[in-house]
Amino acid sequence: MRAQFVLSEIGVGLRRNLTMTFAVVVSVALSLALFGGSLLMSDQVTTMKGYWYDKVNVSIFLCNKSDAESDPNCAKGAVTDDQKTQIKADLNKMSVVEKVSYESQDEAYKHYKEQFGDSPLASSLTPDQMQESYRIKLKDPQKYQVIATAFDGRDGVQSVQDQKGILDNLFGLLNGMNWAARAVMALMLVVALMLIVNTVRVSAFSRRRETGIMRLVGASGFYIQAPFIMEAAVAGLIGGTVACGFLVVARYFIIDHGLDLSHKLNLINFIGWDAVLTKLPLILATSLLMPALAAFFALRKYLKV
Repeated sequence: MRAQFVLSEIGVGLRRNLTMTFAVVVSVALSLALFGGSLLMSDQVTTMKGYWYDKVNVSIFLCNKSDAESDPNCAKGAVTDDQKTQIKADLNKMSVVEKVSYESQDEAYKHYKEQFGDSPLASSLTPDQMQESYRIKLKDPQKYQVIATAFDGRDGVQSVQDQKGILDNLFGLLNGMNWAARAVMALMLVVALMLIVNTVRVSAFSRRRETGIMRLVGASGFYIQAPFIMEAAVAGLIGGTVACGFLVVARYFIIDHGLDLSHKLNLINFIGWDAVLTKLPLILATSLLMPALAAFFALRKYLKV
């Protein structure tokens, strides 16, 4: 096969169907940018889970005098020193517990003032209205239910709260957004494939005389099909390169510079450049193979060789 002939036919095809080629490039670029973005979003959620789940605590809030008057869980009165000692001892015996820390009413009041000092409610609260608590660091954050089962409903315990539940709601929202991005990506891929098929059909129809002559002189089917397949592959590769550019620019300007989220949101452990760079070869390979395969199957139907 003469490479020069194939390359010249690719150039002719791309120039002849310039508007459709441009549409293919744009649709492939957008769909693969969403594809890469959804992969990076999955990595980000996984990174955040590992970062935050390692920091979450289970809190056992103890009954105070106010709770004894209003909360059914504290109907037997405020927590006693003996009950606090027993709770601490039982926690230390549990194999799932890594660390236990105690927060007094005065410490709870101080922390509340630090966080919500501007709230109108802060001025009306007193230390004796705050709850004593034990903050438990688990070896495995998934084992919250072990603590809840052991201490929920015990005398002197007002409630057992798992901070992981709050994070699960956040991660559920992020996963929902990720699936929405994947749905849009799938739609864009379908549009891109339809444009590729139509581009190949138009290109094959516009060059039907040349292909007919080539068939008469004994050219093989692959020799006739190759320029059309490579034409679609080149257009797709250009789109894939643009998609890679989108991801690199987005990572650079949104996280590192521009919006500078890595400094403004320093409580979030953002994915690094390694996560972005490892996705680029996959995007480029997809951008090359997807249009080539679409063109190959389209030619089997629309170009009889």
